[in-house]
Amino acid sequence: MKTRLDPDRIATGLGAERHGKVSAKGGYFGGLQLLEDIGSRLRVPEGGGRATDPRWTERRLIPLAPRTLARLEELTGAMRAHGRTNVQPMQLAGLLLERMTEGLSASDLEQLLAPRRASR
Repeated sequence: MKTRLDPDRIATGLGAERHGKVSAKGGYFGGLQLLEDIGSRLRVPEGGGRATDPRWTERRLIPLAPRTLARLEELTGAMRAHGRTNVQPMQLAGLLLERMTEGLSASDLEQLLAPRRASR
């Protein structure tokens, strides 16, 4: 049986304080975090079928550019090839959409909504 690490106990032992969760945005560690997210959130329903996040209760159509769908297919294909997980392109899109919207701050939103200056 694998022993679980207790972050609070580790912090206390090192004389540190925990201030919250640190999240990697991209690169190697961001990819590892995404794989962990997929593995921990997607579950096969009791009746069988495709793994999904039980909290996903809304179903919507999201328009995508062909290159975006191709990139999602490429990413999920690479995940399957490495035997990491069997996630579908739109499941990955849902996870990425959630991560990005949760990470947007008020200042990020202001930047998105700010009028663009004409480029010269």
